[in-house]
Parts: sequence; C-alpha cells; structure tokens
Amino acid sequence: MKQMLSYAAHLPTVHFAAGEIIVREGESSGPLWVLESGTLEIRKGNVVVNIVTRAGALIGEISLLLGVACSATVEAVTPCVLRCALDGRALLASNPQVLALVAVELAERLHCMTTYFADLKHQYADIPGLNMVPDVLGQIAERPLAPLKAGSARDPDPDY
Repeated sequence: MKQMLSYAAHLPTVHFAAGEIIVREGESSGPLWVLESGTLEIRKGNVVVNIVTRAGALIGEISLLLGVACSATVEAVTPCVLRCALDGRALLASNPQVLALVAVELAERLHCMTTYFADLKHQYADIPGLNMVPDVLGQIAERPLAPLKAGSARDPDPDY
C-alpha cells in the first residue's frame, strides 16, 4: 500500500491525537482515509478486530463502496497522520490506479479470511457449532451486494 501514499500525496493531512476517533461504527461515512503514520485500532462493538500500522492502509473504503454506515470504529492508538479524501467516491472514480489498489487490499483481506475459515474448519471439524463454517463461506461467496447487518437467526441483535 506504499503506492497508495503516492496517490494520496495531494490530499490534505489530518492529525489525530491518541484516543481520537477517525470513524465510528454505525455512522455514515464519505471520506476515504489513508494512514500516513501512527497506529490505529479497529473495533467491532467492543471487540478489537485489528491493529493497523501499515502506511498506506485505507480507512472507510468498505462503507464507501457499499454505501452503508461504517462497519467498525477506528481509533488512533498513537498520534496519527492520515490523508483525507472528503469525497472518496470521486477519488475512486477519477483514478483507476487507486480503485485497483482498493480492490487488491480488499481481495487480500478476503483471502486471509477464507483461509482462516478453512483452517478453523480443518482444525475443529468435530467441534459442535463449527460445522457451520462451510455455510458461512458459501454465504460470503453468494451474498448479493446488499447492506450487511450484524447478528444471525440465532442472535439477531448481538451484544458485542
């Protein structure tokens, strides 16, 4: 994603102190953020799902592309500098190289997740409850492009 920094060089920089929120889960988003320096924590509910330190990493691309509210909260763990495209859609539409980088990053994440699910299935195939992994993978592969919602038939309104 170092290439992303060069494509974002013309965007304004925004400085965040440790503890400041960049995007909040459930709120609408429009900007596309590019991490220049610092450490970000990604939380889904109260669960930390990722720590991001890689310069060039994108924030806000999922809600931007799907046209849905932010799917996670992103908080600065350390002082951070991010580049901000206030109209993220316009940036993607005007620069096919940026759009290709976004696609590559999302494909890398999907590859990691499906590999992880497959490893879980292989390691814990005999454990009750994990036999649903093939169904989850199938739903991911077949899911229409519609807003995603948290929960399941078993627990439609989970407390994270």
